Amino acid sequence: MTYRQGLKFRHVFGTASKPENSYQNVKISKSAWDSNWIASNNKYVGICWGTAGGGSFAVIPHETTGKLPSNYPRFTGHSGKVLDIAFNPFNTQLIASASEDCSVKIWTIPEGGLTEDISEASQVLLGHNRKVGQIKFNPIANNLLASSSTDQTIRLWDIEKGEEKIKLEGIGGMPQSFDWSFDGSRIVCSAKDKKLRMFDPRAQNTAIQEVASHTGIKGSRVCWLGSQNRFVTVGFSRSADRQLWFWDADNLEKPLTKKNVDTSSGVLMPFYDDDTNLLFLAGKGDGNIRYYEIINDSPYFAYLNDFNSKDACKGACILPKVGNNVSKCEVVRMYRLLATSIQSVSFVAPRKADFFQEDLFPETRGMEPSIEIDQWLEGENTEPTKISLEGGFVAPEPKKKFEPEKKKEEDIVIESNNPEVLRTRLKQAKKIIKQQEKKIKDLEALLKTKN
Repeated sequence: MTYRQGLKFRHVFGTASKPENSYQNVKISKSAWDSNWIASNNKYVGICWGTAGGGSFAVIPHETTGKLPSNYPRFTGHSGKVLDIAFNPFNTQLIASASEDCSVKIWTIPEGGLTEDISEASQVLLGHNRKVGQIKFNPIANNLLASSSTDQTIRLWDIEKGEEKIKLEGIGGMPQSFDWSFDGSRIVCSAKDKKLRMFDPRAQNTAIQEVASHTGIKGSRVCWLGSQNRFVTVGFSRSADRQLWFWDADNLEKPLTKKNVDTSSGVLMPFYDDDTNLLFLAGKGDGNIRYYEIINDSPYFAYLNDFNSKDACKGACILPKVGNNVSKCEVVRMYRLLATSIQSVSFVAPRKADFFQEDLFPETRGMEPSIEIDQWLEGENTEPTKISLEGGFVAPEPKKKFEPEKKKEEDIVIESNNPEVLRTRLKQAKKIIKQQEKKIKDLEALLKTKN
């Protein structure tokens, strides 16, 4: 492939962190679920942790690089494997987790990170009757979270009140991926039935557009292209070619363009940076990350370069721009989850300058919500709040303190009247009783030897 003349970021290159500046000795979840397994904000990196029983995840402060202790503290309150995590974009100390146990939980991160395991969540969201596979916060409305499940629904939650507000239905198969539009008004979803659906959640609870998508049997992903009214999908053809398709969000009749990427077998994970118009494709099992510049005219994206590594990627995420090192012209930072470590990859524009590079760093998404959840539910639309990174970024204190209206988890379970959740809790209770009965017998036997 050749560079296209005039592309602004054609000289951007990626550099991986050295082992001492990476996060070593992490334990990756062994679940076969198709997840990124990792998330980040301007203070922490989170990872779904591999455990023998139940589910947990870890949150690591950026500065805690090097080898982590084997007993690194974690959030441990799920009874099934944790399948996805997401940081609240407006509160650095809040993180959500989704699990095989049908629940979504909201956790408060102690300032500076965990010093011991935490098993009690700040909020519990119950409503799904099968495993919850993906969660994403709305980009403009405070405390609004979406979750998708193998029960073939996407549900929207008020995480402070612990209430389900909207349930999106009519998904004719397991949702494989979804994404919010830039202004948080729509949701696009790809599903196992090989169809793509567009939802306007406040207008109706079924899709406003539906169209056939990638025909391969493996998973597909969707990624909204920031403030552009467009998005991309990645998936597979019938002949197992990895594909990249470009869509107009207002007209899903057919893709604007289609591209075969290669014939590798790993699912592609797309990430987009709205400030630079750069699209990154990281493949599971791949050592490389391809990146493209999105352009206005056909073919709509132009290949720039590859970041290459000998280490296969298990998962990946992109750091919000407010966490980047602007003094070194770091336009994008990604985190790659490897076999036993997390590696950062810094994409830098090679410039020599002692002053702020305004053309590289236009105003970007800040950390203050544009509206509250009630305003969004009433139909108000706006765009994300933007800030300048000149002079550095300091995360603001949330204007509104997170005060969850929390009930006891077992009360929520009973009130939900959800057979799948009730069966799961019954199974757990029987397991605990069995363990306690064994402990009683062991103690009784020990006591007999002492008499």
